[in-house]
Amino acid sequence: MPLKIYNTLKKREEEFTPIEEGKVKMYTCGPTVYNYAHIGNLRTYIFEDVLKRTLKYNGYEVNHVMNITDVGHLQSDADTGEDKMELGAKRENKSIIDIARYYEDEFLKDLKKLNIIIANKIPRATEHVKEMIDLIKKLEERGYTYIANGNVYFSIDKFPEYNKLANLSMEDLIAGSRVDVDSFKRNPLDFVLWFVNSKYENHILQWESPWGVGFPGWHVECSAMAIKYLGEYMDIHCGGIDHIPVHHTNEIAQSEGALGHKWVNYWMHGEFLVLDRGKMSKSSGSFITLNTLIENNIDPLVYRYYVLQSKYRKPLLFSYERLEESKKSLSSLKQKINTVISEVEGLEIYKEDKINKYKEEFKSFINDDLNMANGFTVLHEVLKDYELNNLEKKALIEDFDEIFGLNLAEEIKNEVGLNEKEILRIEELIKEREEARKMKNFARSDEIRDLLLNEKIELLDTREGTKWKIKL
Repeated sequence: MPLKIYNTLKKREEEFTPIEEGKVKMYTCGPTVYNYAHIGNLRTYIFEDVLKRTLKYNGYEVNHVMNITDVGHLQSDADTGEDKMELGAKRENKSIIDIARYYEDEFLKDLKKLNIIIANKIPRATEHVKEMIDLIKKLEERGYTYIANGNVYFSIDKFPEYNKLANLSMEDLIAGSRVDVDSFKRNPLDFVLWFVNSKYENHILQWESPWGVGFPGWHVECSAMAIKYLGEYMDIHCGGIDHIPVHHTNEIAQSEGALGHKWVNYWMHGEFLVLDRGKMSKSSGSFITLNTLIENNIDPLVYRYYVLQSKYRKPLLFSYERLEESKKSLSSLKQKINTVISEVEGLEIYKEDKINKYKEEFKSFINDDLNMANGFTVLHEVLKDYELNNLEKKALIEDFDEIFGLNLAEEIKNEVGLNEKEILRIEELIKEREEARKMKNFARSDEIRDLLLNEKIELLDTREGTKWKIKL
């Protein structure tokens, strides 16, 4: 059955057809490495990982490139504010390079913890300034640029299809992009390709260029690096929905302006992870990292499982209560699977036709624009199928987990070194303590707390409920 994906450019699901048979060229926007990635960012990378796994499941060879932004990303996507990298350096009193390499490493560790398959190529912006300058020179030669106050701007009026990705009026684009007034811009939506020294005299990272010493605009880096490593024609470009009205719109304009033809066939975007008080944001300080979850005894794969329960194109409301429900659900699922995989000795696979039927059913769902929820439904059907023996079930579990990436067929382990029976006892005691507190039986509440503390289990009372951790 064909793979269908939602193409933001066309505003509909489309059957995927690669440029080159059997191969896919895929670009995903990487992090600006001035701070830890928050779990909202990581939701997007999980969606992109599922997409890549689905492409591979369909037999495609995927060449995946993801950038690292270590220069040029200002606080506002619309070319205003300070460089985020310099803000990070000032915050921690370190050099920009030290900040960049540290948070790049932490980001890659997060991906590994989430079982996200690392991209084939991860180029850094600072190492590709020459390619950016070359791209700007092409745009200059083709008449898309102008110079004002020494800065090089892209003139969107020279690119009639500027709003084709966002499908918004120019007025809506201006409002949605929070464009600040720049008196040097001919059009409020024009964007900077190259900043010169005259505008940011104290900018740390600067390079020689035909237009003067300066640094590149954020948008130009993705175009330059994607074209360098994937060529002039690309199958899929991904990112978060916040990239649609500014970053990806600008990427299309400058790339197609320089190349003279359509650049990307399919644009795909993941929705936000939202808190009760709104979108997760580093600038507002309202963000949660993967390490925050780990400190609250949440395995990273529990978060991956939580994300997979929701459609990537729908906002996902985050709460610790829902995460705890996912933790219990995944634990229950793994318990069932553990029972299956522990009892396969001496069995053989007989029902290949039925196995193939389940595989086709599973594939039909994941090929329906990454329908993970129905994919899990098929998994549960397999576990309940009494006509399949455990070896046959194990084969299907391992096959489906090529998409889920949850290590479902591995022996159950726990990061705190306790078995499931011990964890269940702790959680039952916590429930008893909560009931005792409700009944104002503080003596029993304290007794349970002290009992667990003697076992090096520390209780933490939070707004989201009582958490526990091993006291080192």
